[in-house]
Amino acid sequence: MLKAGDLAPLEIMIKDQNGNPVSIGGLKGKKAVVYFYPKDDTPGCTKEACSFRDENEALRAAGIQVIGISGDDEKSHQKFISKFSLNFPLWADTANELSSAFGAYGEKSMYGRKYMGIHRATFLLDENGKILKAYPKVKPENHALEILNDLKTL
Repeated sequence: MLKAGDLAPLEIMIKDQNGNPVSIGGLKGKKAVVYFYPKDDTPGCTKEACSFRDENEALRAAGIQVIGISGDDEKSHQKFISKFSLNFPLWADTANELSSAFGAYGEKSMYGRKYMGIHRATFLLDENGKILKAYPKVKPENHALEILNDLKTL
C-alpha cells in the first residue's frame, strides 16, 4: 500500500459517476482526500460516505476535494449519491486499476472465504499528488472527523 511521501498514480484514467474520464493527475493544484471503499450502499460504506457528506463543507473550507472510489459502475454510483444526498464525486474503478496502483485492492476474507476486493483505505494528497498521510485501517463512522483533526497538524 502506498504511504506518506509516495506519489499517487497520476495517469490512470477511470470514470466518474457520470461517465466522464478522470484521473488523480486531473486533481493537480488541489488537495484531495481519495478514499477507497468496498461497495456502494452497504452498511460500513454508507456510514463512511455519510461521514464525508456531513463534513464536506468543513473539508472544502480547508481546501480539500473528497473523491470516493469503489469497483461499482457509474449507474450504481448515481443511485448511491441520490439515495444518500452525497455532495462529492464517486469514481468507478471497475477494472480495479487505480485501487491496485494505490495498494488498496487485494485478497480479503469473510466467513472463512477468500476473495479479491477493495480494502477500505484513504489517502490525503497535496496539490501535486504526493501522499501527505495514508490511512490503511479506517473506522467508517468518524473518518471525516479524523481527517479534519489531522489537517490541523499537517
